[in-house]
Amino acid sequence: MSALLLRALIFALIWWALAEGRADGWGVGLVFVALAVAASLRVWPPGPHRLSPTGLLRYAGFFLIQSVRGGFQVAAMAMRPRLALAPALFEIPLRLPPGPAVVLLTGTLSLLPGTLSVRLSGTTLGLHALDGRLPIEHEVRAAEAHVAHLFGIRL
Repeated sequence: MSALLLRALIFALIWWALAEGRADGWGVGLVFVALAVAASLRVWPPGPHRLSPTGLLRYAGFFLIQSVRGGFQVAAMAMRPRLALAPALFEIPLRLPPGPAVVLLTGTLSLLPGTLSVRLSGTTLGLHALDGRLPIEHEVRAAEAHVAHLFGIRL
């Protein structure tokens, strides 16, 4: 099956689930499916990228746990009577090769509470953290390892 057709099918299934199986939303749905396919081809061009099913499960579990943990951590920081934050910018060299894996890593780090990917220059990631005293580089390495396993990349 071609990459284009497979992506269209996946996005159509996602739309169908979001529309709760209703047929009257397909006029708008087809437009969004086409836009999603076009965007996905730009972000992740067809090629030899293969995702590991076990890597996907491990990544999903990692992301869920880190999201909950980070949410509690940020909430605890915000609830302190005096905000004792130490915002910091980190420059972290990445071990992942350029491409979809780096895109997923930077997106993952931006979605986790307390961190935001601010710049990617070559193989170096600029990352903003709410509290630079936390083990940010260690957490980036853990996320990088999960993304590498998902894509079958050896670091």
